[in-house]
Amino acid sequence: LVRQGEALKRTEQMVDKMDQDLKTSQRHINSIKSVWGGLVNYFKAKPPESKPEQNGTPEYYANSRLKEAMMSSKEQESKYQESHPNLRKLDNSGLLTSFFTEYLVSSVQRDSYPKNQHLRAYHQKIDNNLDEMSSGLSRLKNLALGLQTEIDEQDDMLDQLTKKVETLDVNIKSTDKKVRQL
Repeated sequence: LVRQGEALKRTEQMVDKMDQDLKTSQRHINSIKSVWGGLVNYFKAKPPESKPEQNGTPEYYANSRLKEAMMSSKEQESKYQESHPNLRKLDNSGLLTSFFTEYLVSSVQRDSYPKNQHLRAYHQKIDNNLDEMSSGLSRLKNLALGLQTEIDEQDDMLDQLTKKVETLDVNIKSTDKKVRQL
């Protein structure tokens, strides 16, 4: 969506440049058409020149909600990869601290789990899985909301671009007709 937004922005700038070029050609047609048109153009202010783009690429910024969702998603993904047994690198130095952490957590939570040790471990495993699912769903929700906001903004850009293109098309046809009359 970000690349699509960049393409829309470039397209809009090209349409604006075409419109400016069309106005310049209209001035030249008026000068050619009659002496009076040349005098009017002489006293009329010239259209302002547009600033050239840096490196030919316009800057496009995705909406902040999408950026935040993408950053949050990357952070959660890296945390998940660090904690997942198949995705993380084995580090034996943290083994002792993780044992004490698990022991402290399990001793605090003993009252909320059944007395059976195997059943307690199973309940803790289910709770951990549910926590991971919850964070994943939260991440997906934020991404979806960010994508929706970006789509809405790009939809507005498309509407604005459509109006500009329609106006430009009418002006091109009008200018073409005037050139043919010359």
